[in-house]
Amino acid sequence: MRPILFLYILALYILVQFCWWAYLLIDLNAEVFEHRIENVRLKSESKESQAKEIKYLEKKIKQRRWMVIGEGSVFLLLLVWGSVHSIKAFKKEVDLARQQKNFLLSITHEFKSPLASIKLYLQTILRHNLEREKEISFINNAIYDTERLNNLVENALLANLINHKGYNFDREEINLSAFVRLIVQKFQNVPNHEKIYSHIEDGIYILGDKNALHLLLSNLLENAWKYSPEEKSIVVDLEKTSGGIKLCISDNGVGIPDEYKSKIFQKFFRIGNEETRKSKGTGLGLFIVKHIVEGHEGKIFVMDNKPQGTIICAEFKSKLS
Repeated sequence: MRPILFLYILALYILVQFCWWAYLLIDLNAEVFEHRIENVRLKSESKESQAKEIKYLEKKIKQRRWMVIGEGSVFLLLLVWGSVHSIKAFKKEVDLARQQKNFLLSITHEFKSPLASIKLYLQTILRHNLEREKEISFINNAIYDTERLNNLVENALLANLINHKGYNFDREEINLSAFVRLIVQKFQNVPNHEKIYSHIEDGIYILGDKNALHLLLSNLLENAWKYSPEEKSIVVDLEKTSGGIKLCISDNGVGIPDEYKSKIFQKFFRIGNEETRKSKGTGLGLFIVKHIVEGHEGKIFVMDNKPQGTIICAEFKSKLS
């Protein structure tokens, strides 16, 4: 905050000094013309020529005064406009630097955590003669953490491509009903993820990018699960609408405050401080989700889930059949 405060003080100081200099310039001009008028009174040979000369000088001083006021006003407006935009740009850079710092902190944790988990699962399987059921559970957990790592890498690569407008969405016919069921089933097979329920209408197809849609669903499900207490459930709804189709992910978690609903789809944005936050994440998931939906000519929005939680919905237009 100190650099921003310094900018505010500097801008205020320049503004005050400019107004003071303008006042001094007007006052000085008035003083100069008063002396010139006094000289005319002393040197003029007749009252007629004296009055004519004084009238000319009074007109001249008014012109000078309005010239200073006019040019000063333009300069003042430019100064205020430049100061405001400079401060906004500086704040934007500070916010971006803070977000990038948070991203580096979070991505480091996000990579280290599943790697350590996978290593522990594999070492446990190697060193101990586990029951088959326990061994399968550990293997499934390791597979899930591997998929999480893969999604992290895919998110980072896709976010970079989106940033540089280098990603082109492929188009192929996909049975979205079966596609969503398969991804939901994968999440249900992971321990502690059993409370994921789905209401999926049959026969919904989309011309879309399979990899991108997989990332979209994975990010939404991961996000919903991450902010939901263990005893709560997640619901996936897929249905046809009059204008196309609608995909919604509902959770009973902590919810999103109204002031953050318009910001959660920004890159790197996460609620809270990265150094004290307990929840996982990189701030890229919903940013990528938004661009995937828009890349399929759809729209995404967030709502409150009554009595508690969040609903994130993606709507696609009628080109879906």
